[in-house]
Amino acid sequence: MRTNYLCEKEISGCSVAGIMSEEGRKFSGELIMKSISVMRERANGLGGGFASYGIYPEFSHLHTFHLIFENNRAKQLTEEYLKENYLIEKDEPIPTREQGSIKHPPGLWRYFLKFKKRRKEGGFTEEDKVVRTVMEVNTKIGGAFVVSSGKNMGIFKGMGYPEDIGRFYRLEEYEGYIWVAHGRFPTNTIGWWGGAHPFGLLDWAVVHNGEISSYGINKRYLSNFNYHCRLFTDTEAITYLFDLLVRKHKLSLEMASLALAAPLWDTIERFPDNLKSIARAIRLVYGSALLNGPFSIIVGHSRGMLGLVDRIKLRPLVAARSGDMLYISSEESGINEVSSSLDKIWQAKAGVPIIGELKCLSH
Repeated sequence: MRTNYLCEKEISGCSVAGIMSEEGRKFSGELIMKSISVMRERANGLGGGFASYGIYPEFSHLHTFHLIFENNRAKQLTEEYLKENYLIEKDEPIPTREQGSIKHPPGLWRYFLKFKKRRKEGGFTEEDKVVRTVMEVNTKIGGAFVVSSGKNMGIFKGMGYPEDIGRFYRLEEYEGYIWVAHGRFPTNTIGWWGGAHPFGLLDWAVVHNGEISSYGINKRYLSNFNYHCRLFTDTEAITYLFDLLVRKHKLSLEMASLALAAPLWDTIERFPDNLKSIARAIRLVYGSALLNGPFSIIVGHSRGMLGLVDRIKLRPLVAARSGDMLYISSEESGINEVSSSLDKIWQAKAGVPIIGELKCLSH
C-alpha cells in the first residue's frame, strides 16, 4: 500500500516564539499569544507557557517569585522559609480565569520580596542568594516549585495549549517589552505544570525545542557550582548554564553561545587564527557545558533576547526585524501572523546567536 507522505507534516517537536522591542516599548501579551497560536500543531496540550519583562514596574526593585504549590503544606513551609531571609512586601494568588481546557490547576502564587538587612556574606551577591533560595525550595520542600525569581518579570506556564494557558493567566492584561512563548510536545519526559516551559532563574527565561542528549553530563557539571536540576526536563539545565556562564563567569552572550553550541573540532581548525585560539579555549574549558543533540532555544533576560540553534541545525528557527522589533519563531508563520511589514527576515545559522539588545538600560 502506498502512503501519501505529502499529506503529512514534519513538525520537529515544540514551538518557540519571542518578540522584543529594543526601544523598551511595552505591548500586550495578546501579540505573543497570536504568534504561538498559529503553531498549535507543534504542541499536544501537555504544556504551554510565557515569560514577560517589564510587567511589574511598581515592584521593579523587588524580586518577584512565581510559585507552584501542590498542597497547602508546601505553601506553608515555603512561606516560613522565605520569611527567614526576605521581607514579603506583598503576596497574592496569580490572577487567572476559568478556561475550559485547563483542568485541576495547582496553587499558583506570587511573592514580592525584599532582602532582610544582614551582615554581608563574603563573596555572595544578592543574585547568588536568590539562586540558593530557588535551589533550596525546589530540592527540599515537597510539592513547591519556583517558576520564576527575577525582577520586573514573570513566567506563566502550565498544562495545556499555549494560547489556552495565556487566556487562563489573563496575559492580554499585562504589558511587557519582551515576551517569550512555548508550546510543548514532550517526548521522553512527563507533562506536568512544573515541566512546562519557560524555565526560569533570576531574570533568565528559556524555551526549547529539541532533545539534549548531554543532559547527564550537563547536570553533573552544574552540580559542581551548586545548581541542582529537579524539574525532570533538560531545559532546566540550559537555564542554569546561561546563569553560570554569563552572570557568574562573565562571558558575553556570544562566548556563551560558542560554549553551548561549540563547533566541531575540524570546523574550529578552519577558523581564522585569532578566533581559532578562542574557540579552542572555550571548547576545552567548557566541554562539559556543551549542549549535544538537536535544539533551538530562545532566551529572554532583562536586557534582551537571544535565539540559538545547535551546531548542525537540527531544529528550525526564523528571525525577523521591523523597526525596533525583533521576532524569533520556530516558523515564519509565527512572525507573519503579528507583523505585516518586515525590514528583514532570515533563517538562523547553526551555532550563531541571534541577539536583541535593550537600548534603554533603565529597564
